[in-house]
This record gives sequence, C-alpha cells and structure tokens, in this order.
Amino acid sequence: MIDKIQHFFEQRAFGVCTRLGEKLGLATSSIRLSFIYASFLTFGSPVLLYLALAFVMNFRKHLRRRNSTIWDF
Repeated sequence: MIDKIQHFFEQRAFGVCTRLGEKLGLATSSIRLSFIYASFLTFGSPVLLYLALAFVMNFRKHLRRRNSTIWDF
C-alpha cells in the first residue's frame, strides 16, 4: 500500500526532490524529509521554495522541448 502511494506521488509530483538529489548526490528520501521537517518548523515557507523550483524546472523543460526543432508548431 505504501509503495503504491509513493509511486503515485513520484509520478505525479514535480520531481524537485529527485532532481536535487541527483545534482547534490544525496538520497531523495532525505531531501523529502528535510522539506517536510522544515515546512513544519517554519510554518510552510519551504513549500514556496519547492513550488518555485518546480516552476523553474517545468519552464526549463518547456524551453528545451520548444527549442528541439525549428519546424515544430
């Protein structure tokens, strides 16, 4: 049951923690726990950071897709 929930969130979430884990060489689960703990301690301000990172990642992905070929309309 927990594996299904984890798989659902990994597929539907923005992938911010996974991307940070890959870039920094840290475990994804430790980054997720850090976001959760920091959100509780600071009353949700890391959620804004998470959403900003998700926006930047999505925007960069969109730009890469758009610049892949000249003739795509």
